[in-house]
Amino acid sequence: MALIVQKYGGTSVANLERFRDVAERVIKTKEQGNDVVVVVSAMAGETDRLLLLAHEATLVPDERELDVLLATGEQASSAMFSIILQSMGTAVKSFLGHQIKIGTDSAYGKARITSVDADKILSELREGRVVVVAGFQGEDEAGNITTLGRGGSDISAVAIAAALKADLCEIYTDVDGVFTTNPAICEHARKIDRISYDEMLEMASLGAKVLQTRSVEFAKKFGVPIHVRSSFHAGEGTIVCEEEVDMEQVAVSGVTYDVNQARIEIARVPDRPGIAAQFFDAISKANILVDMIIQTTSLEEGVANMAFTISQADFPKALTVARSLAKELGAKEVIAEDEVAKVSMVGVGMRSHSGVASKMFGVLAKEGINIMMISTSEIKISCIIDAKYTELAVRSLHDAFELDKRNT
Repeated sequence: MALIVQKYGGTSVANLERFRDVAERVIKTKEQGNDVVVVVSAMAGETDRLLLLAHEATLVPDERELDVLLATGEQASSAMFSIILQSMGTAVKSFLGHQIKIGTDSAYGKARITSVDADKILSELREGRVVVVAGFQGEDEAGNITTLGRGGSDISAVAIAAALKADLCEIYTDVDGVFTTNPAICEHARKIDRISYDEMLEMASLGAKVLQTRSVEFAKKFGVPIHVRSSFHAGEGTIVCEEEVDMEQVAVSGVTYDVNQARIEIARVPDRPGIAAQFFDAISKANILVDMIIQTTSLEEGVANMAFTISQADFPKALTVARSLAKELGAKEVIAEDEVAKVSMVGVGMRSHSGVASKMFGVLAKEGINIMMISTSEIKISCIIDAKYTELAVRSLHDAFELDKRNT
């Protein structure tokens, strides 16, 4: 008998019919002799509806009260799902984040989990019940309801699985698993059977939408195996697990992209120690997450050019900070672009295969795509390009590296 945590996203519980389909899957898992904990998201579109409602009420809603409002989406789903399971003859009990409790810090809208008390869940499992937990939410030390950010139910599920020492965490979604790239723009994209935590972490952070980045971090830290599966039909998905020997035989596992990018460049800023620290300290204090950073020397002695990328959501705030600091530091100008994209190659095999970067750059050059910025790590290479070339770049790279033919 195994202990399995199953998470169902918004499209999986979009209506009563979908709730019943999910209930049948949960009952089948239970009848196979497993203990089952279910984490549910809000019904599809509910979080966006509540956000829109709040912003219609006021331009800038109070963050604490906004979290209280948004948490009701998952509360409704967990209660509805439990009612349906009960009507189908299954013993079940639902819990909200603060009832377990799932402890978090106080960063409203993007809180981080600090602890999970598994005692209540284990007690109910011992009584033979299915336990349903509202995802996306927790409680800070002051007793305030907090939410974990977009994709937060993934984090809830993995954190609960880690606390329970579960045998498996199944993430059910509207796709069949993790693909070599987005099948919507590349018809030759192939489902990956097994992928390492590190590869999945890079792919998630670089634009792949299948799993939330912090959930993969949690899984890697606590060794929780994740099975990404479709809730719409049976069949195996993608296992996210510890790196295996044969994974390094393939140089590149996938191509990801993120069009939610913006680029800001500070031209001819004084080139002296402490300038970069001063600038990015101000960016950090504005709670802006910076991705890529490049500093280059200028033809003019004593000055440099400093460029960085952020998400489009942070672009207006980052631009305001950049312009203020540029004026304070005596920089010549601020150049801003909000129609850029990040295209990345990911694979643990890059550690032992050379030539990936040169081939990637050659493919983009052949298509006439200019590279604005480059960032690398041990297992990924990312390029900032004009957003209008994103799909062309992804398809060209996928074909050039023959990712449709690789076996991981």
